[in-house]
Amino acid sequence: MTSDELRKFAERYAEAWSSQNPDSVAAFYAEGGSISVNGAAPVPIAQVARGFFLDFPDMVVTFDRLESRPDGTAFHWTFTGTNNGPSGTGNKVRISGHELWKMDNEGLIAESKGNFDAADYERQLRKK
Repeated sequence: MTSDELRKFAERYAEAWSSQNPDSVAAFYAEGGSISVNGAAPVPIAQVARGFFLDFPDMVVTFDRLESRPDGTAFHWTFTGTNNGPSGTGNKVRISGHELWKMDNEGLIAESKGNFDAADYERQLRKK
């Protein structure tokens, strides 16, 4: 993938995360592709997306930048939303992080390692 194609892929990926449709997010992953978040065990991406969509029905993910690394491409993002899901606090959350992507030969994400400041995320959920 050229750098321009990768940037467009990242823009569409952020839009998918803002769609409230887990299948739209999963479409960016290779068959059997997964994500691990903050070092947890890898899980199917649709499962992760479903959880966030349930907890944050107004969530928006913006694409901040891409970073080429020896071990993959880092997709930097910012997430905003209101925790109005079934057990929600009603708090607004804004957090930034990144996913480190390993792409397959078809230009899909084979593996993603997501990272964000979990302590800051939890603090924002609790504060009132």
